Amino acid sequence: MTAGGTRAADPDGSWGTALHHRLRPVRMLRVALVAPQQSLDAVLTEVGAAGVLELEPVDAPAGRDGGAAEVRDIEVRDITSMRDGAVLDHGVAAYCGWCPASARALLTARIAPLGGALVPLPVPRGVDPPTLLAPGGALQRSFAPLVETYGTVPYADVDPTLIAGIAYIVMFGMMFGDAGHGLLLLAFAALLRLRPPRRFARLRRMWPFAAGAGLASMVFGLLFGEVFGPTGLVAPLWLAPLDEPVRLLGAGVALGAILLAVAYAVGVVNRWREGSAGFALYAASGVAGAAVFAGLGGAAAGVYLGSVAAASAGAVVAAVGLALAAAGLHAGAGGGGAAMVQTLVQLFDLVIRLGANLVSFARLAAFGMTHAALGALVWSGTTGLWHRGGTWVVVAAVVFVAGNAITFGLEALVAGVQALRLEYYELFTRVFEGTGRAFRPWRGEPGPKEVSS
Repeated sequence: MTAGGTRAADPDGSWGTALHHRLRPVRMLRVALVAPQQSLDAVLTEVGAAGVLELEPVDAPAGRDGGAAEVRDIEVRDITSMRDGAVLDHGVAAYCGWCPASARALLTARIAPLGGALVPLPVPRGVDPPTLLAPGGALQRSFAPLVETYGTVPYADVDPTLIAGIAYIVMFGMMFGDAGHGLLLLAFAALLRLRPPRRFARLRRMWPFAAGAGLASMVFGLLFGEVFGPTGLVAPLWLAPLDEPVRLLGAGVALGAILLAVAYAVGVVNRWREGSAGFALYAASGVAGAAVFAGLGGAAAGVYLGSVAAASAGAVVAAVGLALAAAGLHAGAGGGGAAMVQTLVQLFDLVIRLGANLVSFARLAAFGMTHAALGALVWSGTTGLWHRGGTWVVVAAVVFVAGNAITFGLEALVAGVQALRLEYYELFTRVFEGTGRAFRPWRGEPGPKEVSS
């Protein structure tokens, strides 16, 4: 996947003001920019200054990406190059492109006095509009790199930024569960917000993300009774990780099941928007996959609780989901005997991956216990030296500070990477079937400029 994703600059103050707008990309219009040749430079100057119109080269090949490589090139062309790329006819110059629906009136008003106009065009079959994510608050902007690093949200899909950010913070907090270490993260977030060091200036917008991670770590730290290790400053509100590992592992898997259920729900909506009700019904990341997941979970719960009715109902739901998935996979394979074999293999893989994905969330507990074990080791060394008295007290203080610093740095890195791994491989694979293309508005350059291909 390639990095991507663009967020609206909100020139008219109306984009993303409602929650439902923030849950999906900004609505795009296919338009033609037309202008008299004699005023073309002036029109292009206004278009570049507005920065809300993506222009396409006239030779862009048809396809679902809308000529993405050529669009990236045209994004940095100067006005002279753009003038040479126009379609000319009877003294009129024209371009094709994309414009946010909410920005069309603003841009039209800027170019109309110069004789320019934006003409709505039908969207070509098989071509997806570029994606412009609606602007959000500081929290959503700080979460944006999570999704943008994975890829650009397809135009038809739900924008999962807020959901992904909250899921990441909860997973990180469970693995980094220590109220003292969480407090340090909060202090770092406050530093980024108020006066970030020069080397961290670019990270300033990330302060809500760091603050959320710190708060989640503090909450789990209080639940685990961990404050710079098992110092006894607070009693566990829930359990001590090293005393009840099985219970904690079960909680990690249960949290994973909840997150997977949310991912399947978003996946169903996305499949519906990307294709049709049929695509949403038969896709392995749609209703079919969700039914297999829910059915197997219900059957397992029925067996655990000794309820034949619940186990039977779960088995029926899972069987229906497998039948739907089989129909979709067989149709996608083209039919025939070879397609049948391929479908059986893919169904087996679907079930195995479901189990493996769910069990993978046990790492939330495993790394939480690792954090607790390192904290216990540091605290044990500290108390052992402290009780010797004399100069050993100073050594104990050094061990405590240095040990917690090492634990903080190591576990923050591990928890951050593992939460990202779970986000991308277990959750996003159900949310996305593919990625889209970021909206790249043209911003004019005043003179000739060397453009690399």
